[in-house]
Amino acid sequence: MAADTGDFPSFTFGEAQLDTAILDDLASQRVQPRLSTNPDVLAVINNSAKHVTDLLKNDGKIYGVTTGYGDSVVRAVPPELVAELPLHLSRFHGCGMGRFLTPEETRATLAVRLVTLVRGWSGVSMDLVELLANMLRLDILPCIPSEGSVGASGDLTPLSYIAGALAGERDVLHKGEIKLSREAFAQEGLQEIILQPKEALAIMNGTAVMSALAGIALEQSKRLMAAATRLTSMCSLSILGNTRHFDARLFNAKPHQGQMLVAQRIREDLAPMQENHEAVRMQDRYSTRCAPHVIGVLQDAMPMLESVLNTEINSSNDNPLFDPETGDVLHGGHFYGGHVCMVADTLKTQVANLADLMDRQLATLVDTRYSNGLPSNLSGATGERAPINHGFKAVQIGVSAWTAEACKLTMPASVFSRSTECHNQDKVSMGTIAARDALRVNELTAQVAAAHMMAATQAIELRLKSGDLTELMVGPRVLAQVEKVRALAPFITEDQPMDVILRDVTAKLLTGELSVSF
Repeated sequence: MAADTGDFPSFTFGEAQLDTAILDDLASQRVQPRLSTNPDVLAVINNSAKHVTDLLKNDGKIYGVTTGYGDSVVRAVPPELVAELPLHLSRFHGCGMGRFLTPEETRATLAVRLVTLVRGWSGVSMDLVELLANMLRLDILPCIPSEGSVGASGDLTPLSYIAGALAGERDVLHKGEIKLSREAFAQEGLQEIILQPKEALAIMNGTAVMSALAGIALEQSKRLMAAATRLTSMCSLSILGNTRHFDARLFNAKPHQGQMLVAQRIREDLAPMQENHEAVRMQDRYSTRCAPHVIGVLQDAMPMLESVLNTEINSSNDNPLFDPETGDVLHGGHFYGGHVCMVADTLKTQVANLADLMDRQLATLVDTRYSNGLPSNLSGATGERAPINHGFKAVQIGVSAWTAEACKLTMPASVFSRSTECHNQDKVSMGTIAARDALRVNELTAQVAAAHMMAATQAIELRLKSGDLTELMVGPRVLAQVEKVRALAPFITEDQPMDVILRDVTAKLLTGELSVSF
Protein backbone atom coordinates (compact mmCIF):
# COMPACT_ATOMS: atom_id res chain seq x y z
CA MET A 1 0.00 0.00 0.00
CA ALA A 2 1.10 3.55 -0.65
CA ALA A 3 2.33 5.73 2.16
CA ASP A 4 -0.28 7.49 4.28
CA THR A 5 -0.97 11.15 3.76
CA GLY A 6 -2.10 13.82 6.15
CA ASP A 7 -1.84 14.08 9.91
CA PHE A 8 -4.36 11.38 10.82
CA PRO A 9 -3.32 8.60 13.18
CA SER A 10 -3.20 5.17 11.57
CA PHE A 11 -4.27 1.62 12.32
CA THR A 12 -2.19 -1.23 10.94
CA PHE A 13 -4.10 -4.36 9.98
CA GLY A 14 -2.24 -7.51 10.96
CA GLU A 15 -0.41 -5.90 13.88
CA ALA A 16 -3.06 -4.67 16.29
CA GLN A 17 -6.43 -5.63 17.69
CA LEU A 18 -9.33 -3.66 16.26
CA ASP A 19 -11.80 -2.40 18.87
CA THR A 20 -15.12 -0.65 18.34
CA ALA A 21 -13.69 2.80 19.05
CA ILE A 22 -11.00 2.46 16.37
CA LEU A 23 -13.56 0.87 14.04
CA ASP A 24 -15.78 3.93 14.46
CA ASP A 25 -12.78 6.18 13.74
CA LEU A 26 -11.95 4.19 10.60
CA ALA A 27 -15.57 4.43 9.49
CA SER A 28 -15.53 8.22 9.90
CA GLN A 29 -12.01 8.56 8.41
CA ARG A 30 -10.51 9.91 11.62
CA VAL A 31 -7.96 7.08 11.42
CA GLN A 32 -5.99 6.07 8.32
CA PRO A 33 -5.90 2.33 7.48
CA ARG A 34 -2.60 0.60 6.73
CA LEU A 35 -1.70 -2.99 5.93
CA SER A 36 1.19 -4.58 7.77
CA THR A 37 4.46 -5.06 5.90
CA ASN A 38 5.79 -7.36 8.63
CA PRO A 39 7.21 -10.46 6.87
CA ASP A 40 5.79 -12.76 9.54
CA VAL A 41 2.27 -11.40 9.01
CA LEU A 42 2.54 -11.69 5.24
CA ALA A 43 3.95 -15.21 5.50
CA VAL A 44 0.90 -16.39 7.45
CA ILE A 45 -1.42 -15.04 4.74
CA ASN A 46 0.63 -16.60 1.94
CA ASN A 47 0.83 -19.94 3.74
CA SER A 48 -2.95 -19.95 4.17
CA ALA A 49 -3.46 -19.59 0.42
CA LYS A 50 -0.83 -22.28 -0.19
CA HIS A 51 -2.74 -24.72 2.01
CA VAL A 52 -5.73 -24.47 -0.36
CA THR A 53 -3.53 -24.89 -3.43
CA ASP A 54 -1.77 -27.90 -1.96
CA LEU A 55 -5.04 -29.59 -0.99
CA LEU A 56 -6.40 -29.15 -4.49
CA LYS A 57 -3.23 -30.60 -6.00
CA ASN A 58 -3.62 -33.63 -3.77
CA ASP A 59 -7.28 -34.12 -4.72
CA GLY A 60 -8.46 -32.94 -1.32
CA LYS A 61 -12.16 -32.35 -0.68
CA ILE A 62 -12.96 -28.89 0.62
CA TYR A 63 -16.46 -27.55 1.24
CA GLY A 64 -17.31 -24.72 -1.12
CA VAL A 65 -14.19 -25.38 -3.18
CA THR A 66 -14.74 -28.86 -4.58
CA THR A 67 -18.40 -29.05 -3.51
CA GLY A 68 -21.52 -26.99 -3.98
CA TYR A 69 -22.59 -24.54 -1.31
CA GLY A 70 -24.81 -25.10 1.70
CA ASP A 71 -27.25 -27.96 1.26
CA SER A 72 -25.54 -28.57 -2.10
CA VAL A 73 -22.45 -29.80 -0.23
CA VAL A 74 -23.34 -33.31 -1.51
CA ARG A 75 -22.78 -32.11 -5.08
CA ALA A 76 -19.21 -32.63 -6.25
CA VAL A 77 -17.77 -29.93 -8.51
CA PRO A 78 -15.72 -31.30 -11.45
CA PRO A 79 -12.08 -30.17 -11.27
CA GLU A 80 -12.38 -28.24 -14.51
CA LEU A 81 -15.19 -26.08 -12.99
CA VAL A 82 -13.62 -25.39 -9.58
CA ALA A 83 -12.11 -22.12 -10.79
CA GLU A 84 -15.51 -20.79 -11.89
CA LEU A 85 -17.34 -21.59 -8.65
CA PRO A 86 -16.32 -18.47 -6.61
CA LEU A 87 -17.67 -16.04 -9.17
CA HIS A 88 -20.94 -17.96 -9.29
CA LEU A 89 -21.25 -17.61 -5.49
CA SER A 90 -20.84 -13.85 -5.70
CA ARG A 91 -23.30 -13.61 -8.59
CA PHE A 92 -26.23 -15.69 -7.36
CA HIS A 93 -26.12 -13.87 -4.02
CA GLY A 94 -26.55 -10.55 -5.81
CA CYS A 95 -30.15 -10.22 -4.65
CA GLY A 96 -29.83 -7.69 -1.81
CA MET A 97 -32.58 -5.16 -1.22
CA GLY A 98 -33.30 -2.20 1.03
CA ARG A 99 -31.25 0.90 1.61
CA PHE A 100 -27.56 0.84 0.78
CA LEU A 101 -25.10 0.95 3.63
CA THR A 102 -23.76 4.42 4.29
CA PRO A 103 -20.11 5.18 3.49
CA GLU A 104 -19.33 4.94 7.19
CA GLU A 105 -21.04 1.56 7.53
CA THR A 106 -19.32 0.29 4.38
CA ARG A 107 -15.85 1.34 5.55
CA ALA A 108 -16.50 -0.41 8.85
CA THR A 109 -17.57 -3.56 7.01
CA LEU A 110 -14.43 -3.56 4.86
CA ALA A 111 -12.31 -3.07 7.97
CA VAL A 112 -13.92 -5.94 9.88
CA ARG A 113 -13.55 -8.35 6.97
CA LEU A 114 -9.94 -7.32 6.47
CA VAL A 115 -9.16 -8.09 10.12
CA THR A 116 -10.45 -11.64 9.66
CA LEU A 117 -8.58 -12.33 6.43
CA VAL A 118 -5.17 -11.13 7.62
CA ARG A 119 -5.29 -13.67 10.47
CA GLY A 120 -4.38 -16.43 8.01
CA TRP A 121 -7.17 -18.92 8.68
CA SER A 122 -9.21 -18.18 5.55
CA GLY A 123 -7.16 -19.43 2.61
CA VAL A 124 -7.08 -16.18 0.63
CA SER A 125 -4.27 -14.77 -1.48
CA MET A 126 -2.14 -11.74 -0.78
CA ASP A 127 -3.57 -10.19 -3.94
CA LEU A 128 -7.05 -10.23 -2.44
CA VAL A 129 -5.90 -8.86 0.92
CA GLU A 130 -3.98 -6.03 -0.72
CA LEU A 131 -6.84 -5.05 -3.01
CA LEU A 132 -9.31 -5.07 -0.11
CA ALA A 133 -6.93 -2.94 1.94
CA ASN A 134 -6.52 -0.51 -0.97
CA MET A 135 -10.29 -0.24 -1.37
CA LEU A 136 -10.50 0.88 2.24
CA ARG A 137 -7.52 3.20 1.98
CA LEU A 138 -8.64 4.82 -1.28
CA ASP A 139 -12.31 4.92 -0.30
CA ILE A 140 -13.56 2.66 -3.09
CA LEU A 141 -16.79 1.61 -1.41
CA PRO A 142 -18.97 -1.24 -2.70
CA CYS A 143 -22.67 -0.37 -2.91
CA ILE A 144 -24.00 -2.87 -0.37
CA PRO A 145 -27.76 -3.38 0.11
CA SER A 146 -28.61 -3.69 3.79
CA GLU A 147 -31.31 -6.39 3.57
CA GLY A 148 -31.04 -10.08 2.76
CA SER A 149 -28.93 -11.61 5.54
CA VAL A 150 -30.26 -13.96 8.22
CA GLY A 151 -26.93 -13.82 10.04
CA ALA A 152 -25.80 -17.40 9.29
CA SER A 153 -24.15 -18.55 7.06
CA GLY A 154 -22.85 -15.13 7.86
CA ASP A 155 -23.75 -12.07 5.84
CA LEU A 156 -23.70 -13.91 2.54
CA THR A 157 -25.78 -11.63 0.36
CA PRO A 158 -24.50 -8.22 1.51
CA LEU A 159 -20.89 -9.43 1.52
CA SER A 160 -21.30 -10.76 -2.03
CA TYR A 161 -21.19 -7.14 -3.13
CA ILE A 162 -17.64 -6.90 -1.80
CA ALA A 163 -16.62 -10.17 -3.47
CA GLY A 164 -18.16 -9.02 -6.75
CA ALA A 165 -16.47 -5.65 -6.48
CA LEU A 166 -13.07 -7.29 -5.97
CA ALA A 167 -13.75 -9.20 -9.21
CA GLY A 168 -14.58 -5.94 -10.98
CA GLU A 169 -18.28 -6.71 -11.40
CA ARG A 170 -20.18 -4.57 -8.88
CA ASP A 171 -20.92 -0.88 -8.46
CA VAL A 172 -18.86 1.18 -6.03
CA LEU A 173 -18.97 4.72 -4.71
CA HIS A 174 -15.70 6.41 -5.64
CA LYS A 175 -14.94 10.14 -5.52
CA GLY A 176 -18.62 10.96 -5.23
CA GLU A 177 -19.72 8.88 -8.23
CA ILE A 178 -21.27 5.44 -8.70
CA LYS A 179 -19.25 3.37 -11.16
CA LEU A 180 -18.16 -0.20 -11.84
CA SER A 181 -15.40 -1.30 -9.50
CA ARG A 182 -13.04 -2.11 -12.37
CA GLU A 183 -13.37 1.51 -13.54
CA ALA A 184 -12.56 2.84 -10.07
CA PHE A 185 -9.61 0.45 -9.81
CA ALA A 186 -8.24 1.61 -13.16
CA GLN A 187 -8.48 5.23 -12.06
CA GLU A 188 -6.40 4.40 -8.99
CA GLY A 189 -3.87 2.25 -10.85
CA LEU A 190 -5.29 -1.00 -9.46
CA GLN A 191 -6.52 -4.19 -11.12
CA GLU A 192 -9.51 -6.39 -10.26
CA ILE A 193 -8.68 -9.94 -9.25
CA ILE A 194 -9.78 -13.38 -10.37
CA LEU A 195 -11.35 -14.92 -7.28
CA GLN A 196 -9.43 -18.04 -6.30
CA PRO A 197 -11.21 -21.26 -5.19
CA LYS A 198 -11.86 -20.35 -1.51
CA GLU A 199 -11.91 -16.57 -1.86
CA ALA A 200 -15.55 -15.67 -2.51
CA LEU A 201 -16.53 -17.91 0.38
CA ALA A 202 -13.88 -16.33 2.62
CA ILE A 203 -15.23 -12.86 1.87
CA MET A 204 -18.89 -13.75 2.20
CA ASN A 205 -19.22 -16.45 4.84
CA GLY A 206 -18.75 -14.35 7.96
CA THR A 207 -20.14 -11.75 10.34
CA ALA A 208 -18.54 -8.60 8.96
CA VAL A 209 -21.67 -6.59 8.16
CA MET A 210 -23.49 -7.27 11.41
CA SER A 211 -20.30 -6.72 13.44
CA ALA A 212 -19.55 -3.44 11.66
CA LEU A 213 -23.07 -2.11 12.14
CA ALA A 214 -23.19 -3.24 15.76
CA GLY A 215 -19.79 -1.66 16.40
CA ILE A 216 -20.99 1.70 15.09
CA ALA A 217 -24.22 1.33 17.08
CA LEU A 218 -22.27 0.60 20.26
CA GLU A 219 -20.14 3.73 19.94
CA GLN A 220 -23.25 5.81 19.21
CA SER A 221 -24.89 4.30 22.29
CA LYS A 222 -22.04 5.54 24.47
CA ARG A 223 -22.66 9.08 23.23
CA LEU A 224 -26.40 8.81 23.81
CA MET A 225 -25.78 7.48 27.32
CA ALA A 226 -23.59 10.48 28.07
CA ALA A 227 -26.20 12.82 26.61
CA ALA A 228 -28.97 11.29 28.73
CA THR A 229 -26.80 11.74 31.81
CA ARG A 230 -26.07 15.41 31.13
CA LEU A 231 -29.71 16.04 30.20
CA THR A 232 -30.80 14.64 33.55
CA SER A 233 -28.63 17.26 35.22
CA MET A 234 -30.10 19.97 32.99
CA CYS A 235 -33.64 18.78 33.70
CA SER A 236 -33.04 18.73 37.45
CA LEU A 237 -31.74 22.28 37.29
CA SER A 238 -34.64 23.40 35.13
CA ILE A 239 -37.33 22.12 37.48
CA LEU A 240 -35.43 23.41 40.54
CA GLY A 241 -35.17 19.79 41.58
CA ASN A 242 -33.82 17.95 44.59
CA THR A 243 -30.10 17.42 44.04
CA ARG A 244 -29.90 15.05 47.00
CA HIS A 245 -31.48 12.30 44.91
CA PHE A 246 -27.93 11.66 43.67
CA ASP A 247 -26.19 11.52 47.07
CA ALA A 248 -23.21 9.17 47.06
CA ARG A 249 -24.44 7.40 50.18
CA LEU A 250 -27.62 6.36 48.39
CA PHE A 251 -25.68 4.71 45.60
CA ASN A 252 -23.15 3.11 47.89
CA ALA A 253 -26.15 1.32 49.39
CA LYS A 254 -26.96 -0.23 45.99
CA PRO A 255 -23.51 -0.40 44.42
CA HIS A 256 -23.95 -1.24 40.75
CA GLN A 257 -20.78 0.29 39.35
CA GLY A 258 -22.31 1.83 36.23
CA GLN A 259 -25.25 3.21 38.14
CA MET A 260 -22.85 4.73 40.67
CA LEU A 261 -20.86 6.36 37.87
CA VAL A 262 -23.97 7.92 36.32
CA ALA A 263 -25.07 9.25 39.71
CA GLN A 264 -21.59 10.63 40.34
CA ARG A 265 -21.58 12.51 37.04
CA ILE A 266 -24.98 14.04 37.74
CA ARG A 267 -23.97 14.84 41.32
CA GLU A 268 -20.86 16.66 40.10
CA ASP A 269 -22.91 18.59 37.54
CA LEU A 270 -25.34 19.65 40.26
CA ALA A 271 -22.82 20.42 43.03
CA PRO A 272 -23.05 24.22 42.52
CA MET A 273 -26.86 24.00 42.71
CA GLN A 274 -26.81 21.95 45.89
CA GLU A 275 -24.72 24.58 47.64
CA ASN A 276 -27.07 27.41 46.72
CA HIS A 277 -30.60 26.02 46.54
CA GLU A 278 -33.36 24.33 48.51
CA ALA A 279 -35.48 21.89 46.47
CA VAL A 280 -39.09 22.69 45.61
CA ARG A 281 -40.19 19.07 46.19
CA MET A 282 -38.94 16.45 48.61
CA GLN A 283 -39.08 13.83 45.85
CA ASP A 284 -38.95 14.55 42.13
CA ARG A 285 -40.68 12.37 39.60
CA TYR A 286 -39.09 9.09 38.62
CA SER A 287 -37.72 10.31 35.28
CA THR A 288 -35.38 12.60 37.23
CA ARG A 289 -34.95 10.80 40.53
CA CYS A 290 -34.42 7.34 39.02
CA ALA A 291 -32.38 8.40 35.98
CA PRO A 292 -29.15 6.76 37.26
CA HIS A 293 -31.10 3.52 37.66
CA VAL A 294 -32.23 3.70 34.02
CA ILE A 295 -29.01 4.93 32.40
CA GLY A 296 -26.92 2.79 34.75
CA VAL A 297 -28.25 -0.45 33.29
CA LEU A 298 -26.62 0.31 29.94
CA GLN A 299 -23.53 1.73 31.66
CA ASP A 300 -23.12 -1.52 33.59
CA ALA A 301 -23.74 -3.68 30.51
CA MET A 302 -21.40 -1.75 28.23
CA PRO A 303 -18.05 -3.39 29.19
CA MET A 304 -19.46 -6.85 28.54
CA LEU A 305 -21.11 -5.83 25.26
CA GLU A 306 -17.91 -4.17 24.10
CA SER A 307 -15.79 -7.19 25.04
CA VAL A 308 -18.07 -9.62 23.18
CA LEU A 309 -18.12 -7.48 20.06
CA ASN A 310 -14.37 -6.88 20.07
CA THR A 311 -13.82 -10.64 20.30
CA GLU A 312 -16.09 -11.20 17.30
CA ILE A 313 -14.42 -8.47 15.24
CA ASN A 314 -10.96 -9.94 15.82
CA SER A 315 -11.97 -13.53 15.11
CA SER A 316 -11.79 -15.90 12.17
CA ASN A 317 -15.47 -16.30 11.48
CA ASP A 318 -15.78 -17.88 8.04
CA ASN A 319 -16.05 -21.54 7.04
CA PRO A 320 -14.14 -23.69 6.44
CA LEU A 321 -11.02 -22.57 8.26
CA PHE A 322 -7.48 -23.78 7.65
CA ASP A 323 -5.14 -24.43 10.53
CA PRO A 324 -2.25 -22.04 9.79
CA GLU A 325 0.33 -24.54 11.05
CA THR A 326 -0.91 -27.84 9.61
CA GLY A 327 -3.25 -26.77 6.83
CA ASP A 328 -5.97 -29.06 8.20
CA VAL A 329 -9.44 -28.14 6.96
CA LEU A 330 -11.79 -27.34 9.83
CA HIS A 331 -15.49 -27.31 8.97
CA GLY A 332 -17.61 -25.49 11.52
CA GLY A 333 -20.10 -22.71 12.13
CA HIS A 334 -18.12 -19.60 13.08
CA PHE A 335 -20.22 -17.60 10.60
CA TYR A 336 -23.05 -17.73 13.16
CA GLY A 337 -23.76 -14.25 14.52
CA GLY A 338 -25.42 -15.10 17.83
CA HIS A 339 -23.04 -13.05 19.94
CA VAL A 340 -23.43 -10.01 17.70
CA CYS A 341 -27.20 -10.40 17.79
CA MET A 342 -27.15 -10.48 21.59
CA VAL A 343 -25.13 -7.25 21.66
CA ALA A 344 -27.43 -5.51 19.20
CA ASP A 345 -30.65 -6.74 20.84
CA THR A 346 -29.36 -5.57 24.23
CA LEU A 347 -28.28 -2.19 22.89
CA LYS A 348 -31.57 -1.43 21.20
CA THR A 349 -33.56 -2.29 24.34
CA GLN A 350 -31.44 -0.21 26.67
CA VAL A 351 -31.10 2.73 24.27
CA ALA A 352 -34.88 2.78 23.78
CA ASN A 353 -35.11 3.06 27.56
CA LEU A 354 -32.96 6.19 27.31
CA ALA A 355 -35.42 7.60 24.76
CA ASP A 356 -38.32 6.84 27.08
CA LEU A 357 -36.51 8.49 29.98
CA MET A 358 -35.70 11.64 28.02
CA ASP A 359 -39.24 11.79 26.62
CA ARG A 360 -40.64 11.86 30.16
CA GLN A 361 -38.14 14.49 31.27
CA LEU A 362 -39.08 16.74 28.35
CA ALA A 363 -42.79 16.23 29.07
CA THR A 364 -42.10 17.51 32.59
CA LEU A 365 -40.35 20.62 31.29
CA VAL A 366 -43.12 21.73 28.92
CA ASP A 367 -46.05 21.11 31.28
CA THR A 368 -46.81 23.95 33.72
CA ARG A 369 -48.35 21.46 36.15
CA TYR A 370 -44.99 19.82 36.74
CA SER A 371 -42.24 22.26 35.73
CA ASN A 372 -42.30 24.36 38.90
CA GLY A 373 -42.90 27.70 37.21
CA LEU A 374 -41.46 27.43 33.69
CA PRO A 375 -43.53 29.05 30.89
CA SER A 376 -45.97 26.83 29.04
CA ASN A 377 -44.13 24.76 26.40
CA LEU A 378 -40.94 26.68 27.25
CA SER A 379 -42.00 29.57 25.03
CA GLY A 380 -39.69 32.55 25.21
CA ALA A 381 -42.43 34.96 24.10
CA THR A 382 -43.81 37.38 26.68
CA GLY A 383 -46.48 40.05 26.97
CA GLU A 384 -48.94 40.50 24.14
CA ARG A 385 -46.95 38.09 21.93
CA ALA A 386 -47.32 35.18 24.34
CA PRO A 387 -50.80 33.95 23.29
CA ILE A 388 -49.82 33.12 19.71
CA ASN A 389 -46.51 31.42 20.48
CA HIS A 390 -46.32 27.73 21.38
CA GLY A 391 -42.61 27.05 21.87
CA PHE A 392 -41.80 23.34 22.08
CA LYS A 393 -45.39 22.04 21.98
CA ALA A 394 -45.07 20.21 18.64
CA VAL A 395 -41.50 19.15 19.36
CA GLN A 396 -42.76 17.31 22.44
CA ILE A 397 -45.35 15.53 20.29
CA GLY A 398 -42.59 14.53 17.87
CA VAL A 399 -40.47 13.25 20.74
CA SER A 400 -43.34 11.07 21.87
CA ALA A 401 -43.67 9.63 18.34
CA TRP A 402 -39.93 8.95 18.02
CA THR A 403 -39.85 7.29 21.42
CA ALA A 404 -42.79 5.05 20.58
CA GLU A 405 -41.12 3.96 17.35
CA ALA A 406 -37.85 3.24 19.15
CA CYS A 407 -39.63 1.15 21.77
CA LYS A 408 -41.51 -0.75 19.05
CA LEU A 409 -38.21 -1.91 17.55
CA THR A 410 -36.94 -3.57 20.74
CA MET A 411 -38.39 -7.03 20.08
CA PRO A 412 -35.37 -9.41 20.13
CA ALA A 413 -34.44 -10.34 16.58
CA SER A 414 -32.73 -13.57 17.63
CA VAL A 415 -36.01 -15.30 18.47
CA PHE A 416 -37.21 -14.89 14.87
CA SER A 417 -34.81 -17.48 13.46
CA ARG A 418 -36.05 -18.91 10.15
CA SER A 419 -35.15 -22.22 8.51
CA THR A 420 -33.64 -21.43 5.12
CA GLU A 421 -31.69 -22.96 2.25
CA CYS A 422 -33.37 -26.39 2.09
CA HIS A 423 -33.28 -26.69 5.91
CA ASN A 424 -29.47 -26.64 5.93
CA GLN A 425 -29.46 -23.22 7.58
CA ASP A 426 -32.22 -24.35 9.96
CA LYS A 427 -31.17 -22.18 12.92
CA VAL A 428 -29.87 -18.71 12.13
CA SER A 429 -28.85 -15.71 14.22
CA MET A 430 -30.70 -12.73 12.71
CA GLY A 431 -27.74 -10.67 13.88
CA THR A 432 -27.73 -8.32 10.90
CA ILE A 433 -31.39 -7.44 11.36
CA ALA A 434 -30.73 -6.77 15.05
CA ALA A 435 -27.79 -4.53 14.19
CA ARG A 436 -29.86 -2.54 11.71
CA ASP A 437 -32.58 -2.21 14.34
CA ALA A 438 -30.01 -0.95 16.84
CA LEU A 439 -28.86 1.76 14.44
CA ARG A 440 -32.45 2.85 13.83
CA VAL A 441 -33.21 2.93 17.56
CA ASN A 442 -30.08 5.05 18.03
CA GLU A 443 -31.23 7.46 15.32
CA LEU A 444 -34.66 7.85 16.91
CA THR A 445 -33.17 8.22 20.38
CA ALA A 446 -30.72 10.82 19.10
CA GLN A 447 -33.69 12.77 17.75
CA VAL A 448 -35.23 12.64 21.20
CA ALA A 449 -31.93 13.71 22.78
CA ALA A 450 -31.54 16.58 20.29
CA ALA A 451 -35.01 17.91 21.06
CA HIS A 452 -34.44 17.51 24.79
CA MET A 453 -31.04 19.20 24.57
CA MET A 454 -32.60 22.21 22.86
CA ALA A 455 -35.53 22.31 25.26
CA ALA A 456 -33.43 21.90 28.40
CA THR A 457 -31.08 24.63 27.20
CA GLN A 458 -34.10 26.88 26.65
CA ALA A 459 -35.40 26.01 30.12
CA ILE A 460 -32.13 26.87 31.84
CA GLU A 461 -31.91 30.18 30.00
CA LEU A 462 -35.51 30.98 31.00
CA ARG A 463 -34.56 30.33 34.62
CA LEU A 464 -31.50 32.56 34.26
CA LYS A 465 -33.66 35.33 32.76
CA SER A 466 -36.22 35.05 35.58
CA GLY A 467 -33.58 34.98 38.28
CA ASP A 468 -34.67 31.56 39.57
CA LEU A 469 -31.17 30.37 38.72
CA THR A 470 -27.84 32.14 38.58
CA GLU A 471 -24.80 31.13 36.58
CA LEU A 472 -23.15 30.24 39.87
CA MET A 473 -25.97 27.77 40.61
CA VAL A 474 -25.93 26.26 37.11
CA GLY A 475 -22.20 25.68 37.29
CA PRO A 476 -19.45 25.56 34.67
CA ARG A 477 -20.13 22.07 33.28
CA VAL A 478 -23.77 22.66 32.43
CA LEU A 479 -23.08 26.21 31.24
CA ALA A 480 -20.47 24.81 28.84
CA GLN A 481 -23.12 22.42 27.48
CA VAL A 482 -25.56 25.30 27.06
CA GLU A 483 -22.95 27.19 25.05
CA LYS A 484 -22.37 24.18 22.78
CA VAL A 485 -26.07 23.90 22.06
CA ARG A 486 -26.44 27.62 21.49
CA ALA A 487 -23.74 27.45 18.83
CA LEU A 488 -26.15 25.26 16.86
CA ALA A 489 -29.64 26.30 17.95
CA PRO A 490 -31.16 29.69 18.83
CA PHE A 491 -33.24 30.65 21.83
CA ILE A 492 -36.87 30.29 20.69
CA THR A 493 -38.86 33.46 21.22
CA GLU A 494 -41.13 33.59 18.18
CA ASP A 495 -42.39 30.27 16.78
CA GLN A 496 -40.25 28.93 13.94
CA PRO A 497 -39.64 25.62 12.14
CA MET A 498 -37.04 23.57 14.02
CA ASP A 499 -36.63 20.57 11.72
CA VAL A 500 -33.38 21.68 10.09
CA ILE A 501 -31.84 22.49 13.46
CA LEU A 502 -33.06 19.21 14.96
CA ARG A 503 -31.49 17.23 12.11
CA ASP A 504 -28.18 19.01 12.61
CA VAL A 505 -28.13 18.53 16.38
CA THR A 506 -29.18 14.87 15.98
CA ALA A 507 -26.35 14.14 13.55
CA LYS A 508 -23.80 15.86 15.75
CA LEU A 509 -24.93 13.95 18.84
CA LEU A 510 -24.54 10.63 17.00
CA THR A 511 -21.07 11.44 15.69
CA GLY A 512 -19.83 13.12 18.86
CA GLU A 513 -19.37 16.52 17.21
CA LEU A 514 -21.78 17.84 19.84
CA SER A 515 -19.80 16.40 22.69
CA VAL A 516 -20.94 15.65 26.23
CA SER A 517 -17.93 15.49 28.51
CA PHE A 518 -17.55 14.72 32.20
